[in-house]
Amino acid sequence: MVNLDHKTAYIDHVANLEAELASDDALREAVGGNFIAVGKLEYHLLRSLGLTDGQLVVDVGCGSGRLAVQLAPYPGINYIGSDVVPRLLDYARNLTKRSEWKFVVTDGNGIPCEDQAADFTVFFSVFTHLLHEESFKYILEANRCLKLGGLLVFSFLEFRIPCHWDTFLGAVKNAKQGSHLTQFLDRDAIRVWAENSGFKVESISDGDSGHIPIPEEIRMDSGARMGTLGNMGQSVAILRKVKEAAKIA
Repeated sequence: MVNLDHKTAYIDHVANLEAELASDDALREAVGGNFIAVGKLEYHLLRSLGLTDGQLVVDVGCGSGRLAVQLAPYPGINYIGSDVVPRLLDYARNLTKRSEWKFVVTDGNGIPCEDQAADFTVFFSVFTHLLHEESFKYILEANRCLKLGGLLVFSFLEFRIPCHWDTFLGAVKNAKQGSHLTQFLDRDAIRVWAENSGFKVESISDGDSGHIPIPEEIRMDSGARMGTLGNMGQSVAILRKVKEAAKIA
């Protein structure tokens, strides 16, 4: 179950951004900035992993539609997006204009997907804001949703990456009661989680090294450009479902 303090902090974060910025800018900034660039990187990552027509992508913590808007032009792709902030989901729904897609408000307790229905379940910039217990529960839920052989894809922060350490220092500087949680995760934990939730670790890629094949130049908000291989700033883990997960009593 997602801690209600985290949920409230995130809803407040979005409201504060809307008070400070124009609505479009606020709702795009709410998912961490570089709305178009990172969305393209997420899209190309999934394509490189085999995403094709007829498959279902479940985008947990989809926010304002950073990935969804990149998938929307492809009518053969099926999609479910979920988030705890209704305002972000409304924006994503209007932006994608895919009436058959589902954008579902959740309380963070589960994933709105039938058993063994998804080909991809993705968590981009989600585990970075949850307690480890919450993240592991989501991994168990992802196992339930995925077909055998389906892929769980998630981004995360780790202390070993220099730019992630800078993120940590920023969180230390701005830490206060009720602030938006910034969470770090180590690779040993990911491997143990995978072993105990029916997954096999396919790969783990550094957040500051090029690992996503990109067939186009991608420009970040800062003006920095990526070509051939890109990265989204957070490290990325790819886990494959190899069996059904055991239930936790």
